[in-house]
Amino acid sequence: MLLVHPITELVKFLPVLIGLLVAGGASGTGPWALLGVGFPVGFGVLRYLTTTYRVTPARVELRRGLLHRHTLSTPVDRVRTVDLTASPIHRVLGLATTVIGTGSVATGEDDRLLLDALPREQAAALRGRLLSVATGEPGPDGAAGTTDVVPERVVARFSPRWLWYAPFSSAVLVATGAVLGTAAPLLESVELRIDEEDLDFFSPALGAALAAGALVLVAALAVAGYLVLNGGFTLTRQESTWHVARGLLTHRETSIDVVRLAGVSIAEPAALRLARGRRLTAIVTGLTGSQQASTVLLPPAPRDTVVAAAASVLGAPEPASGLLRSHGRAATTRRFTRALIGSLPLVAAVVVAVAAGAPAGLLVLAALVVLVALALAADRARSLGHAHLAGHVVARSGSLLRRRAALADEHVIGWNLRATWFQRRAGLVTVAATTAGGDGQVRALDVPEDDALALAQAATPGLLDEFLEER
Repeated sequence: MLLVHPITELVKFLPVLIGLLVAGGASGTGPWALLGVGFPVGFGVLRYLTTTYRVTPARVELRRGLLHRHTLSTPVDRVRTVDLTASPIHRVLGLATTVIGTGSVATGEDDRLLLDALPREQAAALRGRLLSVATGEPGPDGAAGTTDVVPERVVARFSPRWLWYAPFSSAVLVATGAVLGTAAPLLESVELRIDEEDLDFFSPALGAALAAGALVLVAALAVAGYLVLNGGFTLTRQESTWHVARGLLTHRETSIDVVRLAGVSIAEPAALRLARGRRLTAIVTGLTGSQQASTVLLPPAPRDTVVAAAASVLGAPEPASGLLRSHGRAATTRRFTRALIGSLPLVAAVVVAVAAGAPAGLLVLAALVVLVALALAADRARSLGHAHLAGHVVARSGSLLRRRAALADEHVIGWNLRATWFQRRAGLVTVAATTAGGDGQVRALDVPEDDALALAQAATPGLLDEFLEER
């Protein structure tokens, strides 16, 4: 770690060091500016000397800092997930970083414990020990925390064809930001002078070629980023623990207890849906905020692969692919009404502009806005659905960001039924099954009131009896 910590700090200070080197060359100090390297190296050594931790049968404790001393401590039975992360320098030295998710409500760096510099074998052994103690599972000798080495069952493995889905995922936004962030400073440093001859040279064909080249560049960067992040991806099951491993350069392994896994969420964004892809995340009790990064079960991948993996995680195929109950005509009418009302201000502005003398061709824009609103309303209405399938509460909604969530009955801790004045007039309610993981609830929008009560009764029999008697 006397090598790892200084290198890590050097990477963080790299922009500053480059600035010092450039400034030193301009001022004549030359290589003396490289003395600034001593600061990050010193910080790295100081971090090594002031960080200690210990793991006891009951607690995990971490202490760090010199002037501002900081001690984190958590009971072992509060452990929710254990991640093993290894950067390239860690992998060369045979080390790993163990990140322990505890489900704490603290923010920042206090919501997890990070144990650095463990040899990889010890990190893997510690992961198994912490998870087995957290669930209280007895080992072969009857003591909690001891486990046999059981072969892992592979549920999903990275395939090169998954790269097809990278341009249709959020990775393309990151790639676009990288292109724009790189191009902007270059354009500012180059003085461009355009005259009439240059304009004659420019043609629609050249503009189309430049646009196509930009799209290819963004897609290539998205694919490269997807490969670096998810290369070597595997989803496996070993006894009562799910393991997710991924990363081409920085290798990361996440372990989730079956006991803590309350359900799954299948994300179906519009672009990914167009490519027949999906993304799968787990609903883990006790994990919120930044710890949600540890719940990814599958990156953007083929729909059939995601559905099969979800069925394996849930123990039944119905919650992932079964038919859902429609919310009826009233819910559909509400979708179209809200879409038309939302487009009304823009349409009215166009009509007023045309009446004031603007070109009549602007009416085409108003008609296009209405058509887009109606198309989104139809898709949102088609997406609505709920059901109780194989012991799971299942709900689906959304259009541009469609999501299908399945929550196990035993993890439902309550129900919220809410209705606005307009929903009450239509006999609809928004019903939410509350839980201690994920977003805190699984919601079904604009459900007929009787169907909402039937869903709650099927998932948690007897819980609403007193309220139903009053009703």
